[in-house]
Amino acid sequence: MRALFIGQSYIDITFLADVLPTGDEKAIAHDYSVSFGGNAVTAAFACAKLGARPDLLCSLADDWLARMFLDMAARYGISVHGRKVRESSLSFIMPKDGKRAIVRCRDNDFLHPFPPLTLTGCQALHLDGHMPDAALHYAKACRDAGILTSLDGGAVRENTSELLGFIDVAIVSERFCEQLNLSVPATLDYLKAKGCPVGGVTVGERGMYWYEGKGGVQHMPSLAVPKDKVVDTNGAGDTFHGAYVASYLSNRTGAWTEHFHFARAASAHAVQHLGNEASLPDRADIAAAIATFPERQA
Repeated sequence: MRALFIGQSYIDITFLADVLPTGDEKAIAHDYSVSFGGNAVTAAFACAKLGARPDLLCSLADDWLARMFLDMAARYGISVHGRKVRESSLSFIMPKDGKRAIVRCRDNDFLHPFPPLTLTGCQALHLDGHMPDAALHYAKACRDAGILTSLDGGAVRENTSELLGFIDVAIVSERFCEQLNLSVPATLDYLKAKGCPVGGVTVGERGMYWYEGKGGVQHMPSLAVPKDKVVDTNGAGDTFHGAYVASYLSNRTGAWTEHFHFARAASAHAVQHLGNEASLPDRADIAAAIATFPERQA
């Protein structure tokens, strides 16, 4: 095991349509995609596409959607450790004008405890907080073993406050700030107070504000992908997380500014494609994004 990702798994059905029907109506979509989904799950697939072969601990049912998910993971060399649920989770996603509407059908009523895994050889742990007990257990174990721990703080969850005490790299969303009723600078102070050596807040098109160690707050602008090239922003943040983990695994002594710039280019590639699988970049795609798109001006 080189890296472990823990989170809720989905099958994502993403479609492009002019309107979302209500009542007794029908609409025809222009295009659609069916792929894996979930925050840490998509990050794991992105990491795999970039050369790592991570392990993935996630929800897993015994149905045909789960078998499809396992086929997807096998194609990317991802070892799946399933935690039993009754039925697979689904997301229906409608991207439009740089935003996305989502309907989720989620089963996170786990039928068994999380499985015990051996961390021999593991160099990084990435969490999305969707499996709170497993997240906390493995964050503590990895911290004790000197293994990098990373959190996608898309939202404040039931044990986020405790979990942050064992996180090395905490990258959270504006929604996370809103849930805490904190500004972006105050949220960064909060992450510092929790003992996170690296912390950041992603702010969409405005990029990311982040710090490392005792240094001051830095601003990393997003790359200026033209609006007519933006197809689907869903999953771009998850790709960002998976890409910085992959960058860290390939250069564990590298600066975090390098890892984040690499991940930023991965996201710039991702938004140009429909669905999570089509959005995954390889290293050539990331190099092309860096060469093609300048930083967005304030």
